[in-house]
Amino acid sequence: MNEQVLAGRRVVVTGGLGALGRCVGAVLASRGASVALVDRAPQSLVEGVTVVIGDTDLTDPASAEAAMKVAVSSLGGIDALVNVAGGFRWEKFEGGRIETWEHMFAMNVRTAVIACQLAIPHLLQAKAACIVNVGSLGAVKADVGMGAYAASKSGVVRLTETLAEEFKPRGLRVNAVLPGVLDTPVNRADMPDADFSRWVSLEALARVIAFLLTDDAAAVTGACIPVMGGV
Repeated sequence: MNEQVLAGRRVVVTGGLGALGRCVGAVLASRGASVALVDRAPQSLVEGVTVVIGDTDLTDPASAEAAMKVAVSSLGGIDALVNVAGGFRWEKFEGGRIETWEHMFAMNVRTAVIACQLAIPHLLQAKAACIVNVGSLGAVKADVGMGAYAASKSGVVRLTETLAEEFKPRGLRVNAVLPGVLDTPVNRADMPDADFSRWVSLEALARVIAFLLTDDAAAVTGACIPVMGGV
């Protein structure tokens, strides 16, 4: 891939200070994009990106709006939004709590909805604008203990599809990636006996996201793309 294939693109990445968010930001910046990372974690220095906006509660419209205003001002507009923000909680249905379902919905769906609501008015002013949401293969087939998480990620898929249809006539593309198990320190600690070589590396997923932001993907919208590695 041309290393400057995203030159001139201005991209907001939510969940930008997590392991995946940082990797996505680095890959996009390496391809020429100007990147704003937004996260609930305290602001920190991240080499290569234009701005880091910390201490943002993406489940709160006011907090998210303040962060988006800083991002727009810092980047001079927005051409793309990548919704990485989210979380996972394993809990069996039997003996589980309704609060877990509410928490997963807030982390995985509410954050994406709010970010999209705030970004879309700016995206509609840009050329070749697009949104990429990070879903999960769990949205296609859930396993034991994944009910709340999988249901919330299914919400991300449906959000992606409906936005793609609504804004297709106005030139805004909306897609999602559905990763399998990501190779992160947390997942390695939780599943120490697994074959890590079969998992999806963070950079591999970031490269798929980067492709979806390029002109080569101009004909792709409403797609929910499995990124499952060797699992």
